Amino acid sequence: MGADSRPDKRLVVAGHGPAAHRLVEAVRERDTAGTWTITVIGEEPRTAYDRVALTTHLEGADLAYPAHDGAVTVRTGERVTGIDRAARTVATSAGSAVPYDALVLATGSAPFVPPVRGRDLPGVFVYRTIDDLDAIRAYARGRATGAVVGGGLLGLEAARAIQGLGLRSGVVEVAPWLMPRQLDEGGGAMLRRHIEALGMAVHAGTPMRALEAGEDGSVRRVVLEDGTALDAEVVVFSAGIRPRDELARGCGLPVGERGGVVVDASCRTEDPAVFAIGECALVGGTVYGLVGPCFSMAEVVADRLLSPASTAVFEGADMSTKLKLMGVDVASFGDPFAGPERGALGVTYTDPVAGVYKRLVVSDDARTLLGGVLVGDAEAYGTLRAHVGGGLPGAPEQMLFGGTEAAGGDLPGATVICSCNNVTAEGIRRTVAECSLTDVAGVKDRTRAGTSCGSCVPLVKRILDAELTAAGIEVSKAICEHFDYSRAELFDIVRAGRVGSFTQLVQEHGTGRGCDICKPAVASILASLGNGHILEGEQAALQDTNDHFLANLQKNGTYSVVPRVPGGEITPERLIVIGEVARDFGLYTKITGGQRIDLFGARVEQLPEIWRRLVEAGFESGHAYGKALRTVKSCVGSTWCRYGVQDSAAMAIRLELRYRGLRAPHKLKSAVSGCARECAEAQSKDFGVIATENGWNLYLAGNGGMRPRHADLFATDLAGEELITYIDRFLMFYIRTADRLQRTASWLESLDGGLDYLREVIVDDRLGICADLDAAMARHVASYSDEWRDTLEDPERLRRFVSFVNAPQTPDPSIAFEVERDQIKPLPLEVKR
Repeated sequence: MGADSRPDKRLVVAGHGPAAHRLVEAVRERDTAGTWTITVIGEEPRTAYDRVALTTHLEGADLAYPAHDGAVTVRTGERVTGIDRAARTVATSAGSAVPYDALVLATGSAPFVPPVRGRDLPGVFVYRTIDDLDAIRAYARGRATGAVVGGGLLGLEAARAIQGLGLRSGVVEVAPWLMPRQLDEGGGAMLRRHIEALGMAVHAGTPMRALEAGEDGSVRRVVLEDGTALDAEVVVFSAGIRPRDELARGCGLPVGERGGVVVDASCRTEDPAVFAIGECALVGGTVYGLVGPCFSMAEVVADRLLSPASTAVFEGADMSTKLKLMGVDVASFGDPFAGPERGALGVTYTDPVAGVYKRLVVSDDARTLLGGVLVGDAEAYGTLRAHVGGGLPGAPEQMLFGGTEAAGGDLPGATVICSCNNVTAEGIRRTVAECSLTDVAGVKDRTRAGTSCGSCVPLVKRILDAELTAAGIEVSKAICEHFDYSRAELFDIVRAGRVGSFTQLVQEHGTGRGCDICKPAVASILASLGNGHILEGEQAALQDTNDHFLANLQKNGTYSVVPRVPGGEITPERLIVIGEVARDFGLYTKITGGQRIDLFGARVEQLPEIWRRLVEAGFESGHAYGKALRTVKSCVGSTWCRYGVQDSAAMAIRLELRYRGLRAPHKLKSAVSGCARECAEAQSKDFGVIATENGWNLYLAGNGGMRPRHADLFATDLAGEELITYIDRFLMFYIRTADRLQRTASWLESLDGGLDYLREVIVDDRLGICADLDAAMARHVASYSDEWRDTLEDPERLRRFVSFVNAPQTPDPSIAFEVERDQIKPLPLEVKR
């Protein structure tokens, strides 16, 4: 490139969308010698974000990609306005001249707006950026009707967003059916049935003539060529994209006849110092509009920049697509349009009652899968896409009816499993072996497979299981050697068989006497089903140390006492009681992140007397020791805060009192925020609630810890009772189906179908169990009783709270403290020795 002798070379990236972000990530990962200094210039006022999930911005989702490290300069709100190829500099809108040794054009595309009359009226928008969505949301307030021009992928996403803003929405598509680039006519027709069933009008096969204004001068109607007029106070154009190739044109680089910066297979233009990637690039005569091919181009350029000898090339891309549009599964893979002229046959299944359309395209001998379309049921997508170009994993009719599922070990190594991130079966297998991975989360972290759209996760798991089996590592669901069942299966056995004890369960369905794995797990199941006090009879022997004394064991053999403080709301009188108890028993006190007060340093024989005073003052167990609900954190909400839009404190208290004592596979945390400022940090909880002007947004399956995970937005603008119903069902379904010691975050990630499937189960009642889940929660609420109050009333239970059986009131002499900051702390072990 003429600058290889420089000790540090300057890489300039024009644009900061997903492709640019991936390019910079790839260069930084591989450039261990620090060869390149990188400057990214992006015209949006924010750094790169996930455009695939753009619509979720209206639901409050954070789309931002992780920030680049400090070695990368990112200039936001600034665009490249020109290129001087001779001087190797770019000019920017801020008046800067930025030198480069390599320039990568990643300017993306612009929405295509047909040249129709009225397209410049107020109320007409495009659907491309976060700013576009914010503008649409602001303008839509107080308006009733909307229309989207374009029935492709992004157009239908836009239509969903418009409907979500409360507008009566319609779709206008010039092609005869929806999603004409992905679906055949039958698939498009079935998709239309689904969308019209949601109350959305679809007008396909008729071009648009004009947009007409109302009396106020803003858009009011969409007029079609056949004279049909559609009411629309908001119009969104999403009728395709055009490559942003103006920089190439301006500096004399070749562009395609229909747009796009012409590049070779290495994504290099005719100028060896200039590359182009993403939606602005024309590779082999094609502009690619899906994220997977754009990421592949970024990887190719990163290789070329880091190694002059690199032979990396972009070899085209898998254009397969799977998504859920307005609750409808839609998938297209391979070549769905191949016909007899290409030696192809179509095998079709249609169920208009269930709303299912499936079509496989196979070779004329029915042995090779060429492509297909799935609408309404896309469960077989992962298996089918992986076999495109190869032999069918079963007879076509078996595949259509879901009778065959490929084993992960049967797939050729070159099979692309994750098309978003270009991860092959061989790449997954090699990473599993080299890194000794044993779970899907590890595979996702190391390979990126399943981290974008997520549709490949089931197939990733099958490959992982096949590799573990091949390595002699048994892939078993058994909870331990005493039961050949998973925790979820044991839960159903206990529930359906009305099993009342561990002894009965192991005698009827297991072997041996149990262990420290299955005993606490079964104890949790029995407690979840309301099978009496956890220290009652045989139950007491099943508990681990913390449950055994209804308190958390600390490092020096003492215990912590954590009374429940619902929503963090506490009266002065109760504060005084806590202070007096801490003073009288010499306890260390600390206010926790969960808005309650922990008392540390209690000896086991002191626990009953401490709790007697707390219970008399109206406190109850905070279950800090149990795999149960811990806290529901809250801000003060609309009662006190000038930004609050709902009474978050009242809702938090209501939730905590409803779910207190609920035993689960793992601890549960929650929070309620009174507005979008999110002071209670609800999006990092197992279930979090954020107030809106119209109700409550519900977030599920978040957690902090070593592997923090933001909760997923599950539903928006819920009324109070609706919110509680969904949380009830979420918790009960999690308790029934999760593995031992599995948090809600990893449970949801391992759930086939993920959040969409969860929504189908607890909203749409896909499994027909919602009434049962509701009844189970009702039983829990009705049967709740404070564990410490019950313990204090039972002399038999109190007998266990002693340090020495033969000297009940003798303190453990090994427990010692020192004073720091006017409070006790455990004496170091070396001092005690």
